Amino acid sequence: MKTSKAWVRLFAALFAFALVAASCGDSAEESAETTAAPAAEGDDAMEEGGLPDLGGRTVTVGVENAYLPFNFIPAGEDEGQGWDYDAWTEICRLLNCEAEFVAAGWPDVIDQVAQGELDTAADGISITDERKEIVDFSTPYMTVQQKFIVGLDDDRYASADDIINGDAIVATQVGTTNFELAEELLGGTDRIQAFDQFGLAVQALIAGDVDAVIIDDAAGLGYIGENADSVKTIDDGLQSDPLGFIYPKGSELVEPVNLALVEMRDSGFLNTIGEKFFGTGFTVSYDDIADPVLPGAEEEEAMEEDAMEEEAAFTDLEGRTVTVGVENAYLPFNYIPVGGDAGEGWDYDAWNEICRLLNCVPEFVAAGWPDVIDQVAQGELDTAADGISITDERKEIVDFSEPYMTVQQKFIVQLGDDRYASADDIINGDALVATQVGTTNFELAEELLGGTDRIQAFDQFGLAIQALIAGDVDAVIIDDAAGLGYIGENADRVK
Repeated sequence: MKTSKAWVRLFAALFAFALVAASCGDSAEESAETTAAPAAEGDDAMEEGGLPDLGGRTVTVGVENAYLPFNFIPAGEDEGQGWDYDAWTEICRLLNCEAEFVAAGWPDVIDQVAQGELDTAADGISITDERKEIVDFSTPYMTVQQKFIVGLDDDRYASADDIINGDAIVATQVGTTNFELAEELLGGTDRIQAFDQFGLAVQALIAGDVDAVIIDDAAGLGYIGENADSVKTIDDGLQSDPLGFIYPKGSELVEPVNLALVEMRDSGFLNTIGEKFFGTGFTVSYDDIADPVLPGAEEEEAMEEDAMEEEAAFTDLEGRTVTVGVENAYLPFNYIPVGGDAGEGWDYDAWNEICRLLNCVPEFVAAGWPDVIDQVAQGELDTAADGISITDERKEIVDFSEPYMTVQQKFIVQLGDDRYASADDIINGDALVATQVGTTNFELAEELLGGTDRIQAFDQFGLAIQALIAGDVDAVIIDDAAGLGYIGENADRVK
């Protein structure tokens, strides 16, 4: 069964190679004819040197090195292999260039090409209108179908519809057309679990952490590999995607490579590497390849080691309790969910980690604003975490840590309120502005509005937002970081 299915897919893959190359061949061949000598035609032009000569230039080719069978590095080796490597080596042989393969993470490699950091990328990249906005594509060199993979013995899913219409958790890779299709088919992301690499998604399936994986059938052969005794493919095709190489907008490589692809089709080279990497003779699995190493990884590893050394050198507070003042009403820094007893938020996570590093126990104490500053100043609390801006006035009575964040103060208004297109419209008009007492937001509002006549101050920012929604005030001034938390589910009411 394994052999017969593999050959069926091989036939489909080879057919795709020929069909796609043929479908794009006319325009490329026409270009060859128009750029060749007038007396030469079609294949004769190719034989007489009709392919462009890139003069031995180096072409940087981004590859993930973790996407079987397109690109990978066998365990214990240094050199990359795969369809992309063979294809680009042949392209450069035909065009007189040197392919330099550069390890690049997915989907960052698309931005790297768009920004001109790489000349091209080969990573089984689907051609989409959205991506065409930032990169140019070659003509398609292959068409793949997206399919589901499930556990071999899982009889819950006889068809793709069983997965789509049920409650299955589907894994895929971030930033891929597979993710986009899963989101479309499943009606959102609630049932999607995304991984940095497809190999991790397949391992999650084998471990039983997810119910299915959505993937291109061509790559699926590589990911199944030696896991054929654990997983199987649902044969229903979900969507056909043409694949192409990408380039920076306006790249001079597009046309020469398109011509080289035509020559590779006509010479049978595409069929040869198709059989090599998509046929039954290809048995490499993800257990056989090395983890990809991206540029800068060594520096990051060194930084991690330095961080570990620094952590080991931290002061040991010997398990002492540190009282931390929090308002428990300042999203997303600190809050208590409705019906819950334990506080949550950025401040909680930050101080839990601080005490893990320093060997202490944080005791979070509810404290009103701005009284919490005086409580710390008087020694009633060891510290306070409440998104507190560092000011010279406050420095007179308390000490501050190093800054851990920089925020901008902004205005929030009602979503449908077209009176205020800019901050100046609020400042120079007659808008009534809400904020919280004792904050730098209040101080800035007072400065911008020339006094307190147009300010309405509340004990908590949440009350200020509710006043805005109710129409009691025209705007709220708040830090952008906290503003995100306060907008929350009110995104359909305020902006």
